[in-house]
Order: sequence, then structure tokens, then C-alpha cells
Amino acid sequence: MPISPSRSLDRRRFLAVSAGSALGASALSACAASVDNGGGSGGKGSGGGGKTTLTVMSNDGELGSKEVIAYAEQTLGVKISLVTYDMTKLNAMLASKNPPDLVRGYGALDTPYFAARGLMTDLDSYFAKSSVIKVSDLDPVNDLWRFDGKKQGSGPRYGMAKDWSQDAMFWYRTDLFDAAKLDHPSATEPLSYDEWLDLGKQLVKRRLGKVKVYGMNAGGGNIQMFQQMTASAGGSLFADDLASLDFSSPEALKALSWYLEYAKANIGPSPANPNPDGWDWPAFQASRMAMSSAGYWFGGTIGADAKLTKVSRFAPAPQLGGGHRISPCFGATGYWMPKDAKNKDLAWKLFEWYMGGKPAKERAGSGLGISALKSMRSMMPQGTRYQKQAYEVQQQELPYLQVMSMTPYVQSTALDAVINKVLPGAIKSGTSAGKVADALNKQMNAAIAQGKELVG
Repeated sequence: MPISPSRSLDRRRFLAVSAGSALGASALSACAASVDNGGGSGGKGSGGGGKTTLTVMSNDGELGSKEVIAYAEQTLGVKISLVTYDMTKLNAMLASKNPPDLVRGYGALDTPYFAARGLMTDLDSYFAKSSVIKVSDLDPVNDLWRFDGKKQGSGPRYGMAKDWSQDAMFWYRTDLFDAAKLDHPSATEPLSYDEWLDLGKQLVKRRLGKVKVYGMNAGGGNIQMFQQMTASAGGSLFADDLASLDFSSPEALKALSWYLEYAKANIGPSPANPNPDGWDWPAFQASRMAMSSAGYWFGGTIGADAKLTKVSRFAPAPQLGGGHRISPCFGATGYWMPKDAKNKDLAWKLFEWYMGGKPAKERAGSGLGISALKSMRSMMPQGTRYQKQAYEVQQQELPYLQVMSMTPYVQSTALDAVINKVLPGAIKSGTSAGKVADALNKQMNAAIAQGKELVG
């Protein structure tokens, strides 16, 4: 039976929120700023001079940037109170019914969890009246911000991506391939995961038993990566009702076995041997990583290094085989409006400008992600050889985007926390894929069941 999105947050639902996020909240925590919520009757906030204050939970480089604050002050006549993005802080604000007016989030991950608990505002009426953002212009990736009470991809729109990427694709360095006398990956035909792993093993460089150049980074091991691999093998990690998952199915076990082989080979970062840099950029830039599993957005960072642009190329998402080609988005980072937000109409005006106005056009031309509006795709940079190559590869990849619905019963960070708890010891001890699958199933399904019971 669909979960009604209209119910308010009572204690039972707050416990559901807290239980779902407890295991993974630390992965998202940051130093939260002090809050001026600006609540009050009639949508008026407590800003100085009678101005309404919009409380925005975001990063300071996005809706907390100087440009956004200036626009809010001068055009909308409101003040911005920035709260640094923090999942634990957000859960507490939602529970107190004093949430931010706009919240940064991940459509692929957050939508089912928060919408199922009735914590998100249905934005369909706002989109219908907008002269800036037309529903017909929304890229299909925005369906990750929809939830029909059972799964993602249909139903009301609860948010919108600011930009996005197909995150199982990868970048590679031609100079390291040439030095190893290896052919470059195809720009049109995806590698199999086995072919990709074989390249990684040939590209790794060691000195005195220690890795000096990573052959590849296949990702740190997260629930969405296993979803994509399982789907490309012809299976589904989650049950149809999203109330359980099964790593021991033939397709999911194939994905898990592949990842364990990658991690045991020690040719790239993994939960057993994390990247000390925290992300791929420092190693990729310094010729210490041959292939990086990162979407189109990574090219915007590459563009700041003229030497690196000459040797960087983009490739389609590898496929496990046996199923259909799939190239999902793991984030769809954007913004949403809590159900209990105090200043919805003003928040929408800021949302509308940021998502469809000048900032959206600037993002589209930066190479730091694909525009969430189809009409702005032509603004993607193509001025240099590496930009043109990345653009062409990305355009050919678009048809393989597919919504992979996340369970609404537990936050994805809780599932990722189980992976990062189970895998390090299993990798180091050589535990069989079957036993690892059993451990993942037991712990993840217990968390999902608890969340389902609390949601009702």
C-alpha cells in the first residue's frame, strides 16, 4: 500500500528518520552554522528591517554563494541564513518542524526516504506555473526526484537536479596507456567489467611491494555501484517491493565476486585500502592513477589543468554482461523543499532562478556536470579536443540512463556503512563471496525491516 506523503512528522516517523540514518550519518556530517530560521506567521521571517529570512541548507559555493546572497537581497528582498549541509542536523530540524526552506540533497538517494515519510513538498503546482522551468524541458534524470509512494521514477516531483552525471563512466590517461603499450578504451562500446579489471592490472605500478600508480579506481564500494553492476548482469539487487535485497542472487553474487577480486588485487582504492587523498583528483592529476570511475563532472576539474587536458579521455560505463546496458546517475544533486518550510513561495523564486536562470547557464558551460534542462545541453563546452571528445562520448551515453529506485525504508548511507564494515575484513581474509553476501544480506535486511516497521 503506498505511503501517504501528506502525513506530518510525529515521534514515530522521527524515529524512522533517525533509525535510517544512524549508521551512515557520520559520512555526511559537517560543521553546521548557526541557524536564523526566520519563521513566523504569514511567511515572514526575523531578518533585520522586516525582511524575510530564507534558511538554506547547502554548501557555501552553491546556494550559499555570494552571488546567490546578493540576488536574494537585491531582487527578492530576503536574507539568506546558510546552514552547512549536514544530515544529522537536517533530521533534527525536520523532527522539530522547523526545517530549512530549501535543502541540498541527492535525488537518487534522498527522494524515496524523505517522500515516504511525508517530509517533502510536492512541487508539481510550482512547476506547472513556472515561466522559467518547463516540465517538458526537464531532463529525464529529474525523474530521480519523483516518488509515487512505492518507487522512484513516477509520481509527484519533489525536487530537481542542479546538474548531473552518469557516474559509472570513467576517465583515463592516454599517456599511461601508451607507456604500457595498451590500446585506448573505445569511445562508443563499453568494456566488460572483466576487460576493465584486466586493464587495471596491467596499468598498476608497484615499487618495493607498494602501489605507486593505481591502475584504476572502481569506486569505494557502495550500494548504487552494486545496483548498477547487478542490473547490467540482468538482475536486480532489491526485491520488487524494495523491502529487502539479495546479494546471493546469481547476478548480484557475480557483481560482488568481481569487486572482491578487484579489491584483493590491490590495484586501486577499496574499503580495505582507502585512498589517502579522499578522492581521485590528486592522484589522477599527478599521474598516480590511470583510470578514474567518475562521471562527466570530473572533466570540469580536469579543464583547469592545460597539460592534463591533453592526455585525459572519457569512456562509457563498463557492463557486467548478461543483461542490458545501463549507465545510471548515482547523485542527481539538487534541491528540495521540506513539507513544513515556512516560506515556500519565496523559496521557489530562489529555486527557480538558481535552477533555470543565470546560475544554471553558467553551470551548463562549466563542464562540471550535465545541465538538468535539455535546452541547455548545447551550452556544454566543446572548445578543446578533450571537451569535444567528452561531449561526444556523453551524448552517446545518454540513452542508457535508467532510474534505479533506492529503498524508501533506510537511508543509503546506512547500507554503505554496512558495506564498509563487512568488506575490509573479508578482503583481507579472503572470505568467499557467498559468505560476504550472507553477511551483507543479514545486516542490511535487518536495517531495512526496522525502517519499514517504523514507517508503517
